[in-house]
Amino acid sequence: MKIQGKSCVVTGGASGIGRALCRRFAADGARGVVVADRDGDGAAAVASEIGEGAIAVAVDVAVEEQVQDMVARAEAAFGDIDLIFSNAGIGTGGGVEVTDDGWQNIWEINVMSHIYAARAVLPKMIERGEGYIASTSSAAGLLSQIGSAPYAVTKHAAVALAEWIAITHGNDGMMEADEVAEIVVRAIEQERFLILPHPQVLEYMRRKTSDYDRWLHGMRRLRERFLAGV
Repeated sequence: MKIQGKSCVVTGGASGIGRALCRRFAADGARGVVVADRDGDGAAAVASEIGEGAIAVAVDVAVEEQVQDMVARAEAAFGDIDLIFSNAGIGTGGGVEVTDDGWQNIWEINVMSHIYAARAVLPKMIERGEGYIASTSSAAGLLSQIGSAPYAVTKHAAVALAEWIAITHGNDGMMEADEVAEIVVRAIEQERFLILPHPQVLEYMRRKTSDYDRWLHGMRRLRERFLAGV
């Protein structure tokens, strides 16, 4: 898919990778860019920077009704959504001792938000036979995250959801920051499933699947070096 002439929605668009993606999509000639973020003022600043063809939407992606409203506003402004980039996410430290509220909060933002986005756009995309869904998962979703069980678990879940959508709806027309934005755009154009800003992650993934015990041992050693400040 080429971005030119397409309508794009980016959650977490007020900063970081999301902001870079919004800028890049606009630069590549998107007919509409929806900058969506819980930080409404930040989203408005990015949309104002882009200018004509961009709108800001304040949205808490952990609330399905707000995600539905975001999609409705995007459609009202620019017509059918061609690409929704479910980028918003949070991180937290800790392991199994993290409170239930802490686990639930990161689960809602890092996993349920992707489900809400898919629910909101999939039916029309399937009906039209075209459309793309992308999500930000990070290397933690393929490998793990030292120091944060909630982040590792939720990012793995995000990858699993993306895999399921691609398997189930790939034949219906589906898919899944400044340097990262360039990589993302190239991957979307080539319709690649894995978008890896750090190519070595793929090699680490191969090692993980070829010898799980060795990979776990290596991760334990990496954790020891991390804690020792080496």
